[in-house]
Amino acid sequence: MTRPPRKEASQSRVSRRHFLAGLGATGALVALEGCGLTPTRRMETEPELLESADLIVERRTIQIRGRQTEAVTINGTVPGKPVRLREGEDAVLRVLNLLDVDTSLHWHGMILPPGMDGVPGVAFRGIAPGELFTYRFPVRQNGTYWYHSHSGFQEQLGAFGSLIIEPAKPDPYAFDVEHVVMLSDWTFDDPMRILARLKKSSDYYNFNKQTIAQDGLLKILENRVSWGRMRMNPTDLADVTGATYTYLMNGTAPVDNWTGIYSAGQTVRLRIVNAAAASYFDLRIPGLEMTVVQADGQNIQPVTVDELRIAIAETYDVLVTPKGGRAYTIFAEAMDRSGYASGTLAPRVGMSVGVPARRRRPLLTMKQMGMGGMAGMDMPGMSAKKPMDMPGMDKPGMNMPGMNMPGMNMPGMNMPGMNMPGMNMPGTATASEAPGWARSVEHGPDHHGAGNTRVAKSTRGRLDEPGIGLEDAPHRVLVYTDLRRLIPRETEPPVDRELELHLTGNMERYIWGFDGKKFSEASTPIPFKYGERLRLTFVNDTMMSHPIHLHGMWMELVNGAGKDQPRKHTINVKPSERVSVDIDVDARGRWAMHCHILYHMDAGMFRVVEVS
Repeated sequence: MTRPPRKEASQSRVSRRHFLAGLGATGALVALEGCGLTPTRRMETEPELLESADLIVERRTIQIRGRQTEAVTINGTVPGKPVRLREGEDAVLRVLNLLDVDTSLHWHGMILPPGMDGVPGVAFRGIAPGELFTYRFPVRQNGTYWYHSHSGFQEQLGAFGSLIIEPAKPDPYAFDVEHVVMLSDWTFDDPMRILARLKKSSDYYNFNKQTIAQDGLLKILENRVSWGRMRMNPTDLADVTGATYTYLMNGTAPVDNWTGIYSAGQTVRLRIVNAAAASYFDLRIPGLEMTVVQADGQNIQPVTVDELRIAIAETYDVLVTPKGGRAYTIFAEAMDRSGYASGTLAPRVGMSVGVPARRRRPLLTMKQMGMGGMAGMDMPGMSAKKPMDMPGMDKPGMNMPGMNMPGMNMPGMNMPGMNMPGMNMPGTATASEAPGWARSVEHGPDHHGAGNTRVAKSTRGRLDEPGIGLEDAPHRVLVYTDLRRLIPRETEPPVDRELELHLTGNMERYIWGFDGKKFSEASTPIPFKYGERLRLTFVNDTMMSHPIHLHGMWMELVNGAGKDQPRKHTINVKPSERVSVDIDVDARGRWAMHCHILYHMDAGMFRVVEVS
């Protein structure tokens, strides 16, 4: 029997226990094999509910890479049905749940009432089996966004889709045809089984470790000395890799060749969305420049690049102008180089060109670990005043005989001719030359307890760096300092308050959190004050990148652009990096803030923000 629709729960305050059950962190299995879902069939429901629903969440058998598999679909497909809205109108979206567990849909990047945000246990109870829930909210923005389930691991299982909002006024740039390019990662395994394996061994899926053939014996031995003390691996760029993932473009594996059609002379707009659960992608179109015109749905001053890194949950819109009747490969390589998604831009279906050669797997370095410029590293169990001691590095702080030689400080080494174009690499500015967002800051005395296994002695902004594996790219790669809003703010309001949050983790136990606490240990929400302008600084104490998403409010990236600071809904924070954002706190209620690596969020990197 179909349950009657619940009242909209915009002001409900649900217990932490209820939230954890919705999130999946209590241990209740939410994967298809383990969540108690019945065998594949459509739940019995009234015909009028089916007819009135805009989006139907249900299990379906789909085919990926020629293999039958079961997914949580929206209107029967992965990705789900594209949703198109128009700025200035009111959205009315009726969602019917044909699963036999609760579900939800979150409208990622949308500014809307908290009860419509779709996060179970925050200001919304979830959508019960057989229930038709109506989302209603005003549409006061435009651009490229996406939507996804915020219940358990349903997003990993396919419950996501694109959300395109047409502008009320004409776009500020011209194009002839558009295509959504939605990137994702698919596993044939049970996501809860993946999480269990990560908790037992955080590098379970890291089949990309160093080998003598690729890296050389000396390099391996050096890394065992330095990284072994930290119980880390320099190849740990992603928790879940191509060892289990198939990387998809619009739900299609590379072998099946998704194709976006264009005609000769057309300018093509590509709306790129990273809907992956745990994968960063480096996207390029060999033979074509890309002009980036939107970031996270917001118009920016156009930037022409050859490649961009797109963090999980980010969106970028690019314009390309293909030449003649050629086919071009859209190539999205996983950050750890363990696989790729690809498709083709061509005048007709059936055309294709080869994918570019896979690049060498990058390694984390001491720079990424907060050791750049000979800074020390402090970890629990090591004195905060004593830098690392390692075998072969006889003196504390690496002050070895023969290393501190007077002859090394030669006047003739500071020559004007040495300041050559291309030699001023990102991250090489001195402390006095560095802009405010890039200056190095010493870590405080708080190690954040057992929930944090390492602390860089100092962290700094690295917004001008493209990220690990792209430092030596022979072409231009998009960086955060390239981003400038298209229309500047009229004023640059002062900051009323500053708040610092540390992104923390214990890799051995696979615990993630803020300030050393996972969500279940955080007793109260983080308080924001309505009407304030808050500068929130994220400090990454971990060895991994984290895409941090704040619901309900925009974050302005502090990247030296002043009135042109870009607005984003998701911010990538690199290892040992500090990134500041300015927030106009203008939305009362309770909001989620979390890492968008789904397994990190489930393992604790989630908090509730309360605006009062």
